[in-house]
Amino acid sequence: MPKLEIITRHPKGEPKGRPLLFVHGAFTNAGIWDVHFLPYFAERGFVAHALSLRGHGGSEGHGLLPWTSLSDYVADLVDAVNSLDTKPVLIGHSLGGMVVQRYLRTGKAPGAVLMASAPPYGMWDSTLGMAFRDPLLVHQLTMLMTFGPGVVNIGEVRRAMVSDRMPDNELAQYESLFQAESQRVMIDMIAFDPFSWLPAPSLPVLVIGAGQDAFLSPAQVTATARAFGTSAVIFPEMAHGMMIESDWQRVADTIVDWVDNLKS
Repeated sequence: MPKLEIITRHPKGEPKGRPLLFVHGAFTNAGIWDVHFLPYFAERGFVAHALSLRGHGGSEGHGLLPWTSLSDYVADLVDAVNSLDTKPVLIGHSLGGMVVQRYLRTGKAPGAVLMASAPPYGMWDSTLGMAFRDPLLVHQLTMLMTFGPGVVNIGEVRRAMVSDRMPDNELAQYESLFQAESQRVMIDMIAFDPFSWLPAPSLPVLVIGAGQDAFLSPAQVTATARAFGTSAVIFPEMAHGMMIESDWQRVADTIVDWVDNLKS
């Protein structure tokens, strides 16, 4: 196993409830959670962890990133969960949401939050639709996946991640958080999995989506929620990168309220 980066923020007083473990999406790392979410959740009494999957951020494995598989990422999450004293609530964004879903095939958790998450059956329909609807964005994401942020138009990254309300100079602060991604994982994500295993109905799952998401429509998010026997919470004015949007706190508060109501 490669050595993995885990960023942790502790509350000032006695921790409450279960710890939280955040799993980032494609093209980024654990630092994207530390902009707002980790400090905010720590202020509200939670021990908050964020994992950088292998080949991302401060984790090992950058040299092997192009050949890294979705199963490798799931193994990273297993390793991170096992390193904690208490089973955490898992919070996955985008690709990280798929990693959480695959982990739950065999792993245990007191609950899971899927933020703008890849659907259980894969990203084939979303990718095909985006290829027809916005080929320039697909091209820029392919360049980002292969060569990293130095060769892409930051304006296209903006369209992929955040709404028009975020100023360019604010988005520029986060440019260092974007990076290349595994080509193999992208293929794994696109693959159609009609018999995808889902957790038992007793597992609490919160599904959150964004109305301006360039990757996933509200209908796709709603379908994911339906597969888990719940209803989706949609933020109409937000884009894919909800954790760095200007009104990120609305999403964070939704998660705080939901986790507070989880049974021990």
